[in-house]
Amino acid sequence: MARRFVTLDVFTEQRLAGNPLAVVLDAEGLDTAAMQAIAQEFNLSETVFVMPPTEARHRASLRIFTPGRELPFAGHPTVGTAVLLALQDPSRGDARAFGLEERIGIVPCVVETLADGSGGRARFRLPILPEYLGPGPEPALLAPLLGLKPADIGTGRHAPSRHGVGPSFTCVPVGSVTALDAARPAQAPDPNDGLYLYTPDPEGTGLSWRVRMFAPNFGVTEDPATGSAASAFAGVLMQFEALGDGTHDVAIRQGEAMGRPSEIALQLTIEAGALRSVEIGGAAVIVADGTLHV
Repeated sequence: MARRFVTLDVFTEQRLAGNPLAVVLDAEGLDTAAMQAIAQEFNLSETVFVMPPTEARHRASLRIFTPGRELPFAGHPTVGTAVLLALQDPSRGDARAFGLEERIGIVPCVVETLADGSGGRARFRLPILPEYLGPGPEPALLAPLLGLKPADIGTGRHAPSRHGVGPSFTCVPVGSVTALDAARPAQAPDPNDGLYLYTPDPEGTGLSWRVRMFAPNFGVTEDPATGSAASAFAGVLMQFEALGDGTHDVAIRQGEAMGRPSEIALQLTIEAGALRSVEIGGAAVIVADGTLHV
């Protein structure tokens, strides 16, 4: 059977940067094993399979796979697929809002597309808030895994911690961009986690961070841009930063060490000292399209 697919680069406005994504648009009839095999064939950090929604008021139902496993939710597949679906439906105009059904729940998206049909920008609100999963491993354990010194682990008030938004992450602060760039990819001590390294961005303004994400246990040695980890990072900021009530915009740069620079916009809304909502946003651009014969 012929099935349409499109590849996009996500969290970037430039082709051949950001995080590549494959989207299979005609996924009805594929079982889980077939989807996993196709994701292995594409061998990108994630592949999305688009199916009709279970409720007509939503735009589509999505299943998301890394080369090694299915995910209940992921950020760059949500942004890229939202932009692509908006481009597939020009009758709705250049700006639109819809819900995407993912394993984590309904993900509300707002999309603006480019007039030339080459891409656009999307943002989405998490259907759940980040969950604190406990302290992270001690620096003496993490440093050898990463090829760093224990003194490289930690920055300001930050210490290793674990947070999740469906996918879970061991979040590791490092003291400098030099240490961040020197870290070697490793698997988190908890095999269910990705390993998310972060440090303040000396070139940024306000709340700006440089990050890397390793997940060889998911089939992804290093990811150029990780929206789910950025979502979990909202929990890190709530734990270690003195953020007051209001809306806080956070700039995240990822993929620099891979030659795939990416920019993720994270927004936190805090009311009465509690986190009330988390939004992730970014750009996506179409790279290629074709047909699968499976």
